[in-house]
Amino acid sequence: RHISWFFVLPAVLFLGAVLAFPVVYTGGLSLFRWSGAAATPPAWVGLGNYADVFAGDPGFRNAIWVTAYFTGVSLLIEVCLGVGLAQLLNREFLGKGIARTLLILPVAGTPVALALIWRHMYNPSNGIFTWFAEVLRLPPQRWLADATTVIPSLILFDVWQWTPLIMLITLAGLVSLPADIYEAAQIDGASPWQSFWRITLPLVRPTIVAATMLRFMDSVKTFDQIYV
Repeated sequence: RHISWFFVLPAVLFLGAVLAFPVVYTGGLSLFRWSGAAATPPAWVGLGNYADVFAGDPGFRNAIWVTAYFTGVSLLIEVCLGVGLAQLLNREFLGKGIARTLLILPVAGTPVALALIWRHMYNPSNGIFTWFAEVLRLPPQRWLADATTVIPSLILFDVWQWTPLIMLITLAGLVSLPADIYEAAQIDGASPWQSFWRITLPLVRPTIVAATMLRFMDSVKTFDQIYV
């Protein structure tokens, strides 16, 4: 009578192990003093890390603030640009297929490889951003070595890489919208902005929310690009 449990048991055990191991490993690692940027082995501190957090450790508060700053600003820019690009690509124009292909290339790239390329672009001596700053007669910048520019520099990279994902998901929602609604709005004299604000945005809002949630979950755990 319970043979069905036997058939799903291997999948349940596999998923349980895959989900449980990271949680258990992270919980165990939280009992050590360890830095991902240092070559020293982890040192046992027991509940010392938790005591520092509840005691108001300034490093922990700063980490929360930096994460919120990075996630909030990058997500806002990505959603606005992604929706705008999706609206643009939803129209017919010459070279539409080429433009769409070029725009999705950052998403298809390996994050570590792209981070290496952008690290060279941010080189304070011969990087392309340094060259742009010289052309604009701006003072020299240490893009990734200055506390005032490092987070905006990382946000720019994140926006460049992940805006196409928001664009693709939103574009899929736009393509599925019925055309007769827009024809009726045009007959009633609605302007393009009114059609977008009153028709397109409400109908595609669930798609935008889903895309935003996906990017939010990825953004708060961004590690590999920043580590590189």
